[in-house]
Amino acid sequence: MRYYLNSADKLDPVEFAERSKTVCDAYLKAGEFQEQGTHLISTDEKTGVQALERDAPTRPMRPGKVERQEYNYDRHGTLCLTANLEVATGKIIAPTIGPTRGEQDFAAHIEQTIATDPQGTWIFVADQLNTHQSEALVRLVALLCGLPVNLGAKGASGILKDMKTRRAFLEDPSHRIRFLYSPRHASWLNQIEIWFSILARRLLRRGSFKSTDELRQRVLAFIEYYNQTMAKVFRWTYQVRPLSA
Repeated sequence: MRYYLNSADKLDPVEFAERSKTVCDAYLKAGEFQEQGTHLISTDEKTGVQALERDAPTRPMRPGKVERQEYNYDRHGTLCLTANLEVATGKIIAPTIGPTRGEQDFAAHIEQTIATDPQGTWIFVADQLNTHQSEALVRLVALLCGLPVNLGAKGASGILKDMKTRRAFLEDPSHRIRFLYSPRHASWLNQIEIWFSILARRLLRRGSFKSTDELRQRVLAFIEYYNQTMAKVFRWTYQVRPLSA
């Protein structure tokens, strides 16, 4: 048996091709952007990261025997990691780790990221989650870009009226801070997902954590280690083409 998603957004070849091309073209220009002082950032949340403590120590590999991990574990809560992949260098910058991932959490994460270069130009690649197109994010971008515009009222008028109007504002190429959104149901176009897979394989699946505080510290330590020894630019080979059934 195989699953499939019956979605008008995913099956719309125009919407898919246009958004895919925009994101892929940005990846190809990442080095050029970097030389111009523009940060190209792939960002997303990894939710429900569990602090699991194994009931017994993992038994290491030995000649003729694979590593063996205790089956039983205790749960000590979960965290949400919001991470940024700097596309031109492959490094993870300004991560946020907290208990929730709401509208205010993501806006605060973006504000924290921009604070590393307050006057710089920023392009964020993100999926179309509602918190990535929120009122809080629109207000933050308008404030940091010094845009003297009437934003209107959420659900009623102006830029804040609905998701479509907010997305159009956040995508505006004339803004110093802007977003590129991948097609719906195509978050695999976001390079940060590749790094999340590395994090899961190298740390989370094999780790044992006594608390969420320990989990947080271990994740941050891994990011520092990764940036120093493993970070590299991902070789992006996907070429935009129509989806097939």
